[in-house]
Amino acid sequence: MTSLPRGSAAREHRPANRRRAVAAIGAVSAGLLVLSACDKPTPIATVTVGGDSVHSEASCYADGEALKASQLQECLKDKDIKTIKVDPDETVRFGVDPDIAEKGWTILMNGQALTDASTKTYRTIPGSVFFNQQYGASGSTTTVSILEGDSSKATGLWSFKLKKDA
Repeated sequence: MTSLPRGSAAREHRPANRRRAVAAIGAVSAGLLVLSACDKPTPIATVTVGGDSVHSEASCYADGEALKASQLQECLKDKDIKTIKVDPDETVRFGVDPDIAEKGWTILMNGQALTDASTKTYRTIPGSVFFNQQYGASGSTTTVSILEGDSSKATGLWSFKLKKDA
């Protein structure tokens, strides 16, 4: 038997419960603070060949503001990009978030425009194009970029490496 008056045992635990509640509120507040300090992720671009696909956030992204030409040139030199194998007989599919399509986008091959600007979220190109010298390809790998906006006001760039799978 306890020596506490009836009902006081439950009241004795209130400070511990209060401390736990304050600690939980503090943890939630700290988590929200950390999340609010994070950058908003950029829209995603995807390249699909057959059943394989790779997707990426932007190498450079200005969230609606124009990128400087020097920034764009640096981003085109980015070496840390996703790679996908391409059989020249396959079709290469490019997909972009609606946010990218809304502003218009162009496919670049080795830094040069391969397509006209589009506002669709999806485009297809024969795989053989990316390894054809007529289109400026050389060797068994090609860097393909998706340029958001146009050459006068580019607002984002996503790059991928296509590797010939013969």
